[in-house]
Amino acid sequence: MVSSVTRTSGIAGNSASEANGLGKRIESSFVLNLLPLPANPLFGTDGIRGRVGELLSAPLALQIGFWAGIVLRNHATSLGPVILGQDSRNSSDMLAMALSAGLTAAGLEVWYLGLCPTPCVAYLTSISDAIGGVMISASHNPPEDNGIKVFAANGGKLPQLLQAEIEAGLRGKISTAATESNCGRHYSRFELISHYGEALRKPLHGDFNLEGMKIVLDLAWGAAVGLAPTVFTQMGAEVICLHNEADGDRINVNCGSTHLDILAATVQEHNADLGFAFDGDADRVLAVDNTGRQVNGDYILYLWGRHLQQKQQLPDNLIVSTVMANLGFEKAWKEIGGNLIRTAVGDQYVQAEMLRTGGMLGGEQSGHILCRHYAVTGDGLLTALHLAALVKEGGVSLAELVEQSFQTYPQLLRNVRVIDRDRRLGWKDCQPVQKAIALAEAAMGDSGRILVRASGTEPVIRVMVEAANAELANHWTNELVSKVQQHLMD
Repeated sequence: MVSSVTRTSGIAGNSASEANGLGKRIESSFVLNLLPLPANPLFGTDGIRGRVGELLSAPLALQIGFWAGIVLRNHATSLGPVILGQDSRNSSDMLAMALSAGLTAAGLEVWYLGLCPTPCVAYLTSISDAIGGVMISASHNPPEDNGIKVFAANGGKLPQLLQAEIEAGLRGKISTAATESNCGRHYSRFELISHYGEALRKPLHGDFNLEGMKIVLDLAWGAAVGLAPTVFTQMGAEVICLHNEADGDRINVNCGSTHLDILAATVQEHNADLGFAFDGDADRVLAVDNTGRQVNGDYILYLWGRHLQQKQQLPDNLIVSTVMANLGFEKAWKEIGGNLIRTAVGDQYVQAEMLRTGGMLGGEQSGHILCRHYAVTGDGLLTALHLAALVKEGGVSLAELVEQSFQTYPQLLRNVRVIDRDRRLGWKDCQPVQKAIALAEAAMGDSGRILVRASGTEPVIRVMVEAANAELANHWTNELVSKVQQHLMD
C-alpha cells in the first residue's frame, strides 16, 4: 500500500468554521450554476474529450471534479484520496487545478502527481486506499484537444453507470445537499511516480536484463518523457530518445504512435534492435522492428499471446481484441489453437470482455494492450518492456518473429473530419451512406470486411475496409469516403 500523505506538505486552509461555511457555499453553487452542454453524452469511449475552449473549459472541469467527487464518495466503502495526473498539454495545468478545486469542494483529498503516464494513475489508484483517479489527457489527439479520464478505486475505467451519475449532476438532473464536512485538501505527491516505475520492472525479475540491446524511444513530447528512458536504462538497455521533452505545443505532432516514420528511420540509422513509439499519455505503444518495419497491436498481441500460451499462462488460449483486428491475425491465431473474441472499438470494451470471460490478454490494433497478469489497464511502457524482453529471450530479431507470425490482409483506414457532432454521431441515419456500405459488402462477400464508425475520441468518421487484395480495399475505401464527405460534411 502507498504510504499515507504527510499533512504538512499540503496547502494551508482556513479555520474549521470557515472551511465548513465555504464548503456549504461551494456545494450550493454547483447545484445552482449549470453550464450549457451539448445534447449528446459527454462521456465517450475514453472519458470526456474535446477542443479546449469549446467543450472543455476550466468551469466545466471544476464541475466535473465536483460531481466526480460526489459520485466517487457516495460509492466508496471508506473515504480515501483521489489521485490526479496529467500529460504535457498547455491546457493540462489549468484543467488539473480546476478539477482539484472541484474534488476538494466535494470534501475529498487530492494527491496530485503532475506529469505522468495514464497507467501510473490507474496503478497507484489500485494499490492505495484511493477511492478513484483522474487523468487529464487527450491521448493521441493534437495539442489543442484535451480530455478527462476517471478511474474507479480498482484502477479500471469508471463504470458507465457511475459516468451517467456524474453527467446527471452536470446537467442538473440530481442535486446534493450542502454537507457539514470540511473542504478537502490538495497535496503534491510527485514521489509516488517512482512506485509505478518499480512496478514496471518487477515482473522481469531475477537476473534478467536488456543489456546488449539498443532501443529507440519516441516519447511524443508527452507524459512518458521522464519515466520511460529511466526504466529502460535501469533494465540495462542502450537508449536513444526522440521527442523527449514535455512540450505542450508539440505533443503528438508528427511523432509518437500515430507517426512512426522518424522512429523507423532512427532505428535503421543507429542499427538499433527495435523502437517504440508512445502516444501523449503512454497508455498505448507501437513498435518498429530492426528493419524499420512497423509492428502494430495485432502483432504485439499475437507474439505476446504465443509466449504466454507456450508457458501455459493464457486461459483458454484467449485473446480479446476489437472489430479492427486484422483477419490475417485472427486466422493465424486460430491455426495455433487460439481463440479470439472481438469487441467494439475502445479499450474499455476490451477490458470489460476480459473481465467477463476471464481473459488475461487483450488490446487494440492501435497499441492499447492489456495484460492482466501485470496491470489493471492498458500500459504502453509495460507492453514495450515485455516485447523487448520477449525478443531478447527468443534470441532472434523482432523482424524474424514478425515474419514467423502471420501476413495481414490489406486494410485501409481513412478518417473523415465531421465537425458537426450531431451529424457525426448520427451517421447511421444517413441512407446514402448505408446504401453504399451495403453495396460494398455485397460486392466483396467473404473476401472482405467493412467497418464505419464515429470516433469516440476525435471529431471524425472512421472508414475501414479490409480485403483479400489491395485493389479491392482501395476501391471501396474511396467509394465510402466519398459518400461520407458528400452527405455528412458541412
